[in-house]
Amino acid sequence: MREATTATHIVQVGTVGISVSDQDRALEFYEGKLGFEVRLDGSLGDGQRWIEVAPPGAITTIVLVRADQGLVTGVDTQVRFTSTNVQADYDALRDRGIDVDPGILQYPVPMFAFRDQDDNRLVVVERPNE
Repeated sequence: MREATTATHIVQVGTVGISVSDQDRALEFYEGKLGFEVRLDGSLGDGQRWIEVAPPGAITTIVLVRADQGLVTGVDTQVRFTSTNVQADYDALRDRGIDVDPGILQYPVPMFAFRDQDDNRLVVVERPNE
């Protein structure tokens, strides 16, 4: 018989890290092209910074982690953003010159992928009730 375990005190996903080659350039992309808010931009010393960005009103943030010491860029991040209108977001990002997929997938819900300034892949998924 398996022993019972106690639950942790973890209550939500707070932040997700994405490796970037240049934090200033990444900040320009996430703030300027995606319209995310800068929630925190602080020094960690030795030229390191902790930069958190998020869609306006979101709880979970993205940390723009400088890619060094074994971290790489150009990966499928497996990050999924929620949208109430994927078609409008697809059109807006494409019009801003962002590298978006050739079209929107329609299964099981509308979604598309795009790439940031370091070719990191992210996905936007429609959830109309959110």
